[in-house]
Amino acid sequence: MVTFLAVGEKPNREGVIYTAKLLKREGLVDDYVITEKPREDKIYVVGDHSGTYGVLQVLKVRSVLSIDAHTDLMQDYFDHASWLAYALRDGIVERASVIGAVLMIPTTERTKLWTKSVKIFPALPRTRRVRGRWRRYINLKQHGLFVVDEARRFLGDEIYLTIDLDVLRPEYRIARFQHGELTLRELLEIIEEIFKRFSVVAVDIAEVSDRVARSKLGRRALIEVFSLIREVMG
Repeated sequence: MVTFLAVGEKPNREGVIYTAKLLKREGLVDDYVITEKPREDKIYVVGDHSGTYGVLQVLKVRSVLSIDAHTDLMQDYFDHASWLAYALRDGIVERASVIGAVLMIPTTERTKLWTKSVKIFPALPRTRRVRGRWRRYINLKQHGLFVVDEARRFLGDEIYLTIDLDVLRPEYRIARFQHGELTLRELLEIIEEIFKRFSVVAVDIAEVSDRVARSKLGRRALIEVFSLIREVMG
């Protein structure tokens, strides 16, 4: 069973419904549910990324690994840019890591972003000020798949995996917000490595929008990411 969470604004909800029909047409899903209410499952397709918060409430997994162009650690109010900060603040999860971020990356000790119990591995070289010294983040550009090993050491064995498709480059045109720096091949390699290193309790593909219906590259990426997840999750 696959759960399609049609949550968020209209473009997100329509994107989820379109994706359900697309994957059905491709023969990748047989039995599925389209809903706005999180339920227990192993594979999810989520509209607005804030929907992942509700899934974590249901599953009660203590560690979450997010592949995302944004850290989603804002604290102003609850939405797609803050759900992870709220999940940590509210005790829904105990630890989190973000791989592939290009935005909302803490750079100083006075940052307004949530920084407790979270480790970030940006897509590109970035620095942050720690106790008066500038230190480099371990990042994908310079360290490659080693970031997955570092995440494993921080999070432990069992995780919930969430994949925000805005982590892909702009030409994929899937999400509604600024895209990241990864190619589809790079994203698939990271996902494969994560499944080798972790016990993944459940996984979601998030920030699906109606833009994917007008993007050939986006549809290809969505199909390939989902196919890989379906293969490894059984």
